[in-house]
Amino acid sequence: MLSLLTLLLVLCELGFPTLMLCIVYPFSHKAALFWSDYITQRSARMLFSILGKYRKFDLIGDEESKKNLPSQFIVISNHQSLLDIVVYLVYFADRVRFVAKDSLNSVPMVGKMLRTQGHCMIPRRGSPSVAMKSIDKFGKRMLDYGKCPVIFPEGTRSRDGNLGTFYAAGFRRLCEATKLPVVLCALDGGWKISSLDSIFTNLYRGAYRVKVLKVYDSPDGKEEQLKILQEAPKLIEKQLEIWRKNEK
Repeated sequence: MLSLLTLLLVLCELGFPTLMLCIVYPFSHKAALFWSDYITQRSARMLFSILGKYRKFDLIGDEESKKNLPSQFIVISNHQSLLDIVVYLVYFADRVRFVAKDSLNSVPMVGKMLRTQGHCMIPRRGSPSVAMKSIDKFGKRMLDYGKCPVIFPEGTRSRDGNLGTFYAAGFRRLCEATKLPVVLCALDGGWKISSLDSIFTNLYRGAYRVKVLKVYDSPDGKEEQLKILQEAPKLIEKQLEIWRKNEK
């Protein structure tokens, strides 16, 4: 019974703003931005409130680790689910924008929301130079708007929660385009979500955890950039082990 109630509440909370976004998107950027912001700022928080109340599933963001962050920064993190986007928008209070694949255009709410809010949509197919130019424009836009870019160096979601290879190209280009400090984050919990059914099984009495692990000064050149990418998976893996050990 609670599972059905949770589903209905989630659909009610997300359904109407998603419908409105899809209706206004072709005609008015201002209206589309209103509904996109509504989804990321209100509906996202309500989603976790509903899951917390009816599924005992919590979003646990480490607030202490966020203290004394720079005014602007690049976020790098492991990647487990589409909900990672929602988690970081809630955790960083809508300060962040994402580097994402343009294949998300096939997800009606997500694709329209990302484009309207000025996230970076990387072509899944095509020349790497096109992707790099997209990141250059995105970096400049973030500096102009005072937002913080987020990039997942794995490039794709982990289906089993294990870390994948951290690729350097996108991260290095974003560093060069913005010259911002780098904030390393870890998250866990999203990999358990593979379908709607799993929200009501795998995540019951579970948690989505997120934490800032380390803040780096703006890396000066390739060597410092690669050093961050070499250390980052080790620190994330260590944090995942701590979280998962405490769950047992």
